[in-house]
Amino acid sequence: MALMERVSTLLRANLNDLIDRAEDPAKMIKQVILDMENQLMQVKTQVAIAVADLHVLERKRTEDAEKESSWMHKADLALAREDEALARAAIERAISTRKMTAAFDEQIGDQKVQVENLKSAFTKLEAKLAEARAKADVLVARQRRSRTLTASADAQLDAGATFHRMEDKVRRIEAYGEALQGIAADNVEDRLASLEKHDEVEKILAELKARKGAA
Repeated sequence: MALMERVSTLLRANLNDLIDRAEDPAKMIKQVILDMENQLMQVKTQVAIAVADLHVLERKRTEDAEKESSWMHKADLALAREDEALARAAIERAISTRKMTAAFDEQIGDQKVQVENLKSAFTKLEAKLAEARAKADVLVARQRRSRTLTASADAQLDAGATFHRMEDKVRRIEAYGEALQGIAADNVEDRLASLEKHDEVEKILAELKARKGAA
């Protein structure tokens, strides 16, 4: 049965290995869960069909057993009326019905095995599905933690970068201010130097005038 082969493959699957080898573990486990859910539904349907078939076989077996009993009763009535030919015919019908009953017994036995196998597969697949769902929940939680940690790390990096940018800006402002102060200082010194130079020029000029007047 192709269905049972697919179920067997799913049951043999090692979820941990599949998760470890998958490029996207969360996506992979979701697909496995989807496959299991589909197969579980099919197995459930097959279990219902197999049980229904078993009930049909059992009902037919019961009917044949009742027919056998009825033919034997008719054989007894024929003998009571001393009609051996009719009794033999009734016995032959009873024997034929008994063979049918035996055939149904064999079919019922095989059908019960199939029902049990399907029920067992359903139970195991249900447990495997529960395991897969639990692992999916763990994976989702791990992914959320990973995203939270990544976001936190990114935020810290962004905060650090922002701090460094602000620090650089402050340093540039400070440097600009120092440059302005330097320029202002240089301007004052130049003005003072100019005044001193003017005074010296006037002094020398006065001395020259004094000498000429003396001459």
